[in-house]
Amino acid sequence: MGVLEQFLNHIDRLNLCEKTDTILLAVSGGVDSMAMLYLFKEAGYQIGVAHCNFQLRGKESDGDEEFVGQVCKELSIPIFIKRFETEAYAWENSLSTQMAARELRYAWFDELLTGHYYRYLATGHHFDDSMETILLNLTRGSSTDGLAGIPVKNGNVIRPLLFATKDQIEKYAMMKGIVWREDESNLTDDYQRNFIRHQIVPRLKELNPSLETTWQSGIEKIQGDLSLLHHAYVSWKKEFVVDEPERITMAKDAFGLFIQPASILWRFARTFGFNFEQSKEVIQSLHSQPGKRFFSATHLLVIDRDLLIITPHQHSWNEEIIEKGQTETILGPFRLRMETVTGAALGSELSEAILDAERLSFPLVWRKWKAGDSFHPLGMDHKKKLSDFFIDKKISVADKETITVIESDGKVAWVVGYRIDDRFKLTAKTTSMVRFTLSSALP
Repeated sequence: MGVLEQFLNHIDRLNLCEKTDTILLAVSGGVDSMAMLYLFKEAGYQIGVAHCNFQLRGKESDGDEEFVGQVCKELSIPIFIKRFETEAYAWENSLSTQMAARELRYAWFDELLTGHYYRYLATGHHFDDSMETILLNLTRGSSTDGLAGIPVKNGNVIRPLLFATKDQIEKYAMMKGIVWREDESNLTDDYQRNFIRHQIVPRLKELNPSLETTWQSGIEKIQGDLSLLHHAYVSWKKEFVVDEPERITMAKDAFGLFIQPASILWRFARTFGFNFEQSKEVIQSLHSQPGKRFFSATHLLVIDRDLLIITPHQHSWNEEIIEKGQTETILGPFRLRMETVTGAALGSELSEAILDAERLSFPLVWRKWKAGDSFHPLGMDHKKKLSDFFIDKKISVADKETITVIESDGKVAWVVGYRIDDRFKLTAKTTSMVRFTLSSALP
């Protein structure tokens, strides 16, 4: 069976699109997307092309843009081209270059799909890409979902080349006389995916020369298992989960039959921003004193007597600026009150801190702690990383998710709810103090 026949069979068997659908093709100019372009053209589909110039490789990027534009002109295919300030976007949003490029292109693709009435977006991912994705997911501790590779269809995004290996695509392109441009970055080991492509997969092929064929069968089995898993998961939710407008509840005994109950909870709770470590903490606390709370960026999970209760909270985790004389502010699910006091005793509650007002530089910043933060714990004359402090205090992963700090002129003055910084403590020379009191902002 020729590549075109396999291509059409793949589309038909998996119901990727109809012959009457309009398809927008993401074409970079590389061999994969160029082969996809010619396959769709030869098959007679109504297509358009979107080309992204991320301006990361100077004249090479511009050459790709010119090349794809010329091919589309010769084939009378509509083309959309956009240049992105990728590095600036990555810096402004604290993203890697790869993630910035991904966000930019898919946002633009969505605009094109809507604005020009395309039914689907087709990308040139092939089977080797899917294998690399699985290996990456394995190294990152992925769940079963991550072992199924790249989805062949995800909403309005389709992958019509997933039936073919890179080698098959290149042979097809050479046989058809298709010209393409090579991205030299694909030949390096600078990125994780390239490391797997050039270092790991060849070694695996030494163990199994038929690696691609074997994995294709394996992925089909996993996808079948996932279908069964999702069916069982829906039945489990129907039995144990109650979804109401203001809250979601699940019975504690929903986890009694499972060897790894945390993974079951995580499969559900990740929808609300809770991670796997938090899910493990919840399961470990399941039968302890009711009332323990866990926070994600958007939701609160409470362990009640017989239920787990998840409710949304609308408060922002963005940092808060505290001006001199300000008396109250809210961050995430917490409320912080400030008052200037004289002659006060040292705070005895962890939710309270009294600091030397003369040593505070306003405005203060109240924010979530972050990696790299350090302070001088009360009673110590040397710096300690907060991450090490948390380890010493045996603070759980779940609790670390919601720890905040008060920052004064770049220094951590109080690890809120835990310890003040020695540099801001009261002394015999203290004449003015600020009392900070932490409480819940949730109703």
